Amino acid sequence: MTAAPQLVVHRDKELMAQAAAARLITKIVDAQAARGHASVVLTGGRNGNGVLAALAASPAKDAIDWSRLDLWWGDERFLPDGDPERNYTQAKEALLDSVPLNPARVHPMPASDGAYEVDAAAEIYAAELTAAAGPEDHGPVPTFDVLMLGVGPDTHVASLFPELPAVRETERSVVGVHGAPKPPPTRVTLTLPAIRSAREVWLLAAGEDKANAAAIALSGAGEVQAPAAGAYGRSRTLWLLDAAAASQLPPELYPPAVA
Repeated sequence: MTAAPQLVVHRDKELMAQAAAARLITKIVDAQAARGHASVVLTGGRNGNGVLAALAASPAKDAIDWSRLDLWWGDERFLPDGDPERNYTQAKEALLDSVPLNPARVHPMPASDGAYEVDAAAEIYAAELTAAAGPEDHGPVPTFDVLMLGVGPDTHVASLFPELPAVRETERSVVGVHGAPKPPPTRVTLTLPAIRSAREVWLLAAGEDKANAAAIALSGAGEVQAPAAGAYGRSRTLWLLDAAAASQLPPELYPPAVA
């Protein structure tokens, strides 16, 4: 039985991004103190990039040993390398180009200008994850310290969209997505089993357009119909929302005080 998700509601999206960045710095520093390294799965979109920008602006980021941080991605748009719509491109601009990362520990998903189709790209990324997993991980992917996900207005997370084949996948850790309902239609994504390998899964939702999705996902909906409902961590599942995104939640789900 998985632990119930925890909710933290912030006044607005800017405060949410700053608080999430501060929380992430603490998690990375703690993991590095305990094991010498840390691993984080990044998400794209306005909220994911907002957290990265807030992290870049935080003086506390200097507490991180960036050379001992592994970065992965939850999903990617299958576009050419350097395309401004790729999550990796946006992450580089928001944060990665400004911190001293070890390039060997940065793991972007394959781009579309390689010599392979999207399903082969998914297999390549799955193999990279398996190669990074150790015996202690008990599976085909590393045990990520934090895996962040943006929540879409339709309850999608990563590129797992309601009712599409990828959200039903139970064996593979990474799959290609064809015919996604939002552009571009072709994508690469972690599956729910891979997402659930993380110690902590953080779901980010800000804005009135995310309010219905948050209410559905937190009300006991099925994961095929509401993929965000199926995203949870081994030890903790944390929903980080702003007041607008939390506006349709029943009050018993979170205390009335807004951080």
